Amino acid sequence: MTRVKRGYVARKHRKDIIQLTSGFRGAHSRIFRTGKQQVIKALVSPHRDKGKRKRDFRRLWITRINAAARNNGVSYTKSIQHSYKNQVFLNRKILAQIAILDISSSSTILREVNE
Repeated sequence: MTRVKRGYVARKHRKDIIQLTSGFRGAHSRIFRTGKQQVIKALVSPHRDKGKRKRDFRRLWITRINAAARNNGVSYTKSIQHSYKNQVFLNRKILAQIAILDISSSSTILREVNE
């Protein structure tokens, strides 16, 4: 097989990888070989945790809505069921923010939904 002289292409590739590792500690930010391994590992994490983050936030919103609903004497499941039946289409994120920021309007919404 013939020899391929890559010249500046190889240097640019290595430089790009080292630039991606600029915040890493120790040899991971200075040595190409270990830096490349750490970049690959670092780029896997956001892809894997993307779905987990969504699940965690939904769980948090449900917990907050449940706490607000229990203060008004109804469970989370009943309040969501009644909100769909009464065509109050507020998503869980908005309901959770209202439950935290404005307790009086949250209780008003839950009271109107459950009637």
